[in-house]
Amino acid sequence: MSRHLQKDIAALKEKLIEMSGLIEDRVYQATMSIIKRDDALAQAVINGDSEIDRMEVAIDEQCLKLLALYQPVAVDLRFIVAVMKINNDLERVGDLAVNIAERSAFLTTQEKIEFPFDLEEMAIMAEGMLTRSIDALINQDVREAFRIRSEDDQVDAYNREMYSRIKDDLLKQPENINSLLHAISIGRHLERIADHATNIAEEVIYLVEARIVRHKPEVFEG
Repeated sequence: MSRHLQKDIAALKEKLIEMSGLIEDRVYQATMSIIKRDDALAQAVINGDSEIDRMEVAIDEQCLKLLALYQPVAVDLRFIVAVMKINNDLERVGDLAVNIAERSAFLTTQEKIEFPFDLEEMAIMAEGMLTRSIDALINQDVREAFRIRSEDDQVDAYNREMYSRIKDDLLKQPENINSLLHAISIGRHLERIADHATNIAEEVIYLVEARIVRHKPEVFEG
């Protein structure tokens, strides 16, 4: 039975990696649709949400099947549990990419304004954390997982600064209130993507070291 279990776990890992790659690409496309003011790119992200939903359900069903069929223990059980949680985080990131794309589609209908914060830099930070969290999962790299956790506060600080700047611009540019409010939403969605990347990193630590680090100080270890 162990040989069959390992084969099915390997197949599950491949599905998760496939979904991860798709999610990373959607986040990138959503961000680029804003930077390039490309409505077609935004619509492609929005229309692709159902594919991600189907993949999320398929992975969940496969996890439940493995639990029922093999009743795994130790590291195999931790892996399946971690995949179920990471699968949920990835699906949420997909939803956030759609939310960003919807804001982008609206902004293409408005007069172009300069955001009072560096959207591209914030997107690079969030996307980078997401990509590296997936790499940490694939490589079971605990050191990288702790690095990602330690970076979450930087994104939160960037988000607070963004709010402050946009609040000032709302007073100076009331005629652009709709666009600026959409900019706030974009920043919040990017910050949430970074949060989900941190969640994935914490699941990597649980998978490898069998310890739960949620709600503990985000201190880099190693």
